[in-house]
Amino acid sequence: MAEPEEDELEKLRRQVEKSSAEEGAGAGAPVYAEGFTSKTIIGALFVGFIMLPGALYLGLVAGEGLGAAAEWVTIVLFAEVMRRSFLPMKRQEIYMLYYVAAMLSSVLIADRGIAGGPFGLLIWNQYFRQAPQAGVVAGEIPNWVVPPAGSYALVHRTFLDAAWLLPIGLLVLNEVLGRLNWMSMGYVLFRVTSDVEKLPFPMAPVAASGATALAEAATKEESWRWRVFSIGTVAGLVFGFFYIAIPIFTGVVFNKALQIIPIPFFDLTSSTESFLPAALTGISGDITKVLIGFVLPYPIAAGAVFGSVFSRVFPMPSILHHFGAFGDATNNGWTPGLDAFYTKTTTDIKFWMSVGIGLQIAVAIIGIAYVIKAVVQLRRESRGKGLFANAPPGRGDVKLWIPLTIWFVITCFYIVLTQHLIGLQGHHFPWLLLIFFGLVWTPINSFVSARMVGMTGSPVTFPFFKEVSVTKSGYEYADIWYAPIPLHDYGPHAQKFRELELTGTKFTSVVRAELFVLPIFLVSSFIFWSFFWRSSEIPSSQHPYAQRFWPIDAIFTATFQTINKQGGPTWALEGLSGTRIAGGTVAGLALFGITSLLKLPSLFFYGMVGGITAPRRGWPPDLISVFIGAWLGKRYFAKRYGAEQWSMYAPVLLAGFACGTGLISMAAIALALIAKSVNFLPF
Repeated sequence: MAEPEEDELEKLRRQVEKSSAEEGAGAGAPVYAEGFTSKTIIGALFVGFIMLPGALYLGLVAGEGLGAAAEWVTIVLFAEVMRRSFLPMKRQEIYMLYYVAAMLSSVLIADRGIAGGPFGLLIWNQYFRQAPQAGVVAGEIPNWVVPPAGSYALVHRTFLDAAWLLPIGLLVLNEVLGRLNWMSMGYVLFRVTSDVEKLPFPMAPVAASGATALAEAATKEESWRWRVFSIGTVAGLVFGFFYIAIPIFTGVVFNKALQIIPIPFFDLTSSTESFLPAALTGISGDITKVLIGFVLPYPIAAGAVFGSVFSRVFPMPSILHHFGAFGDATNNGWTPGLDAFYTKTTTDIKFWMSVGIGLQIAVAIIGIAYVIKAVVQLRRESRGKGLFANAPPGRGDVKLWIPLTIWFVITCFYIVLTQHLIGLQGHHFPWLLLIFFGLVWTPINSFVSARMVGMTGSPVTFPFFKEVSVTKSGYEYADIWYAPIPLHDYGPHAQKFRELELTGTKFTSVVRAELFVLPIFLVSSFIFWSFFWRSSEIPSSQHPYAQRFWPIDAIFTATFQTINKQGGPTWALEGLSGTRIAGGTVAGLALFGITSLLKLPSLFFYGMVGGITAPRRGWPPDLISVFIGAWLGKRYFAKRYGAEQWSMYAPVLLAGFACGTGLISMAAIALALIAKSVNFLPF
């Protein structure tokens, strides 16, 4: 099997390093500084107690998190205040503000619109236990997950009850150990993929470039970065008004959101099913995807759109449907009339889930082979100095055995804790499966995902892997679905350390930020979820998105939790097929060989795998928009401004665009909250 073109990754890596060097944190002579300072502490308090309730509310109303709103609005506000106070912020401080804001405003469960911190998970659990969709399974949900239906805590909608002590205690424990785990494994993956393999992490410069542009503006060092950032911000303001602001405000005022631009895309699946059966068709109006295409390497975008269209639009869906691979109405397969969401769910379970796992196994085999090659080469070059002796001084690195030991001990604790909690119910789950989840699958999956993030900017996903694995085990009780099974993907966290490196921020800043921000995160989440829950039931007519989609999610949740019971549904049992997994592995290795023989860029292969597996936000309509952006960048903008100059413009433009959409989102949320409050005034 031929080697991929190593020059591609090295060229992309040099472009990123050059941009970083111009920002003052280059690879030639990096200077690292502490980013977690008193300014960051004030910013964390601001986001936790001002931004977090907005994220919570936006999720329930529109199913969207604040995202860039919290990140860039906080940065712009604090940078401007500090500039006027003659205390300009350093690039490292600005990036840590970005990091803290992203952590506090992140969406916990995307498909249910649950943001606003970890207590949102408890709100979902209490809803599901009392929902009619839960049926007989509701009585099997352990009290260490949520108090029983009819209890004082649920009837009066309050967390201030003794029945919540164990659920909240487990929640806090999971938040603490979970952070230690991702920091440990994320750091190890970063060292392997960045220091050893030299992967470029093409999306990492976005946050770094935005922080640098704002730092220059704060110190009145006007440059091209600030001008490009401002252009992106104005464009984001205009787009965000139509895409985000109008639906948010009209949804509150008129109880029905007016979507001028469909979110997430205009679904044409039902309209094209007569000649494209089981195909995911649609048109995306999200300009953000186009700007992401500006940043991604062209071979990745081309490979992704080719793999996605070929496997999800034409010709594979028609061929597979013709041969019955997606089933029919008699076995809960694909039938005409399903929208894009149900079409993807059905086709994934019937066919693509197993094939996708096989493709990722192929990527893992290729990745492990090249890591071994890189390790051997690095050992030869280091001449006994150590495999990771090339770590830059002052970056905040530690011996690798420390994070590996932390991850291993916590993972083993999770395995024992899961078995203990299940034992409280008088049940027993297979030890070998828990060990496989925590000590085998999680590191392998995380490594594959980290490599994909390092090369393409997007992780890999294995949809319904946990659900189908538990189903295949034959375990029939509901408690396993709530136990802290150590099944995670730490791959995307490797990029966080790459962003720290590009901004010249010491790695210790993340540890300090997590230790300080976690209590704020927990306290603010407790306060605001308690307030909203006490004010009205969740979901209710005041929460349009949750009211519409939570009952649907409850149906799917109940289906999986009862699937192994006598007379339970059997449609998901087909999700894992050894034959299709093996076929996907062979197909992945064959595709890699074909792309090498044709001398296509290796990044094209990895993009193609990502397009076929179709992760969330990576559907054909989205990837087509991404490709349009990549094509425009390569064929027009790179020729007009020069390839190297455009490669530095694009991340700054995307960061500015995110800032603009964030600003308009915050304005819309503020108006929506005011309107919501006025509706309940007695005069």
